[in-house]
Amino acid sequence: MNAKAEPYLARHGNTGYRTTHYDLDLDYRVGPARLAGRATISAVADRTLPEISLDLGIFRVDQVLVDGVAARHSHRAGKLRIRPARPLPAGAPFTVTVRYAGTPKPIPSRWGDLGWERLDDGALVASQPTGAPSWFPCNDHPADKASYRIAVTAQARHTVVANGRLASRETRANRTTWVYEQPAPMPTYLATVQIGRYALVDLAAGPVPQRAAVPPRLVSPMAHDFARQPEMMTTFARVFGPYPFGEYAVVVVDEELEVPVEAHGLSIFGANHVDGRRGSERLVAHELAHQWFGNSLTVADWRHIWLNEGFAKYAEWLWSELSGGEPARVHAARSRRLLVGLPQDLRVADPGERRMFDDRVYQRGALTLHALRLAMGDATFFALVRDWSRTHQHGTVTTEAFTTMARRHTAVPLDALFTAWLYEPTLPPANPS
Repeated sequence: MNAKAEPYLARHGNTGYRTTHYDLDLDYRVGPARLAGRATISAVADRTLPEISLDLGIFRVDQVLVDGVAARHSHRAGKLRIRPARPLPAGAPFTVTVRYAGTPKPIPSRWGDLGWERLDDGALVASQPTGAPSWFPCNDHPADKASYRIAVTAQARHTVVANGRLASRETRANRTTWVYEQPAPMPTYLATVQIGRYALVDLAAGPVPQRAAVPPRLVSPMAHDFARQPEMMTTFARVFGPYPFGEYAVVVVDEELEVPVEAHGLSIFGANHVDGRRGSERLVAHELAHQWFGNSLTVADWRHIWLNEGFAKYAEWLWSELSGGEPARVHAARSRRLLVGLPQDLRVADPGERRMFDDRVYQRGALTLHALRLAMGDATFFALVRDWSRTHQHGTVTTEAFTTMARRHTAVPLDALFTAWLYEPTLPPANPS
C-alpha cells in the first residue's frame, strides 16, 4: 500500500515511493555504545522523483548511493534528503545505500524517548511509534511495509535477537555476526534488535517454533510464567485464524519496563514482568495477540490505533474466558466501571495524536468488540474476526474497512453501534450481557 502523509505524526514518513526490502548490516560496540551501519533500501517510485527523503536520527552519514551511484545528500532535523544523479522515473525500482555511524540516540517524543536504548551490558529497541530512525534510515510510516534482513555483529559473549528466522551465526575474533531474515512485510516501528547476555530457551516446537531470550537468573521463573503461551498460541489460532508468521520469540530484558512492547514476530518484556507466579499472563496474551492485530494487520495511519490495542485488550479477556478464568463479560463490566469515572472526551476511531496511547483507547476498543460480539452472536462475530485477519494478512487496515466487513457478516443493523462506540465521545449505555 502506498503510504499517505501521516495525519498525526506528519514529520515522520515520506511520500513518493514505497519500500520493498531493507538490508541492514550493523556493527555495535557495547562499551562505547557505537553503531556502524550499512542500510540498503529497495523501493519503487510512485511518481517521478528528483529527490528522495528518509528518516534518520543523529548519525554521521559517510556515503549515499542510489542504484550504486554516489548521490548528493543533506542531513538535517531527522531527514536525510538525497538527490540522485538523474530523477527516478515513476514505476521504477531503485535502491538507496547509506553508510552511517555514531552513538544511537533515542528519538524524543511526547511519550518519552523511543527507539535504540543503551543498556549497561547491551541494548534494546522499542520503537513504537517513531523510534525506528534512531538506528537505521527508513520510511518511518506504519503503512510502508517491507521484508527485512538484519545482520548484527557484537561481542561473542552477547546474544542478539532480531525479527524473523535466525539464518546464520558466525564467530570470528571474539565477535559474532547474527543474521535474521523476516520475509513477511513489516513496518519500521516493529523492527527491533535486542542485545544482552541472554540464555536461549525453547518454549515450543511444532509448526510455530517459540523461543525466548532471558537473563540466566530468570530462566526458571520465566519458564513458569510463559508455560501456557503454547496453549495460548493454539487458542488464538483457533479464534483469530492461523498465526501469521513463521516463528515467535520473547525477549526478557534485564531491566524494568513500564509495559511490554510488541515487535514483528517477537515481544519484549521487562524483568519486572517475570515473578514466577504468572502475574503478567494477561500481558503475555496481549503481546501475542498483537502478532495478528498490529503486526500482520497494520494500521494505515495512527488514527486507527484502536484496531491494534482494542483487539489486543480484548484478547486478554478472551484468554481469561477460554482458559477457564473470568469470562469476557466480567472483564467488560469491570472496564466499564473504570471508564464511567473518567472524562468522556475521546473518540476511539480518531483519538488525536496526544491520546493515541490513552488507556481509554484500549478499554473502549475492547468494549466496542464486546458490544459487537453481543450484537452479532458468537458464531458470526468470530467468523468476522477470522475473515478480518485472513483478508488483510500482512496488509494495512482502517476503521472503515473493519466496519464495512462487519456489516457484510450480519443482517443486524450496526450503524448505531459503531457511531456510539467509535465516533461519539460519551460512553454508550451498558449492553445487556
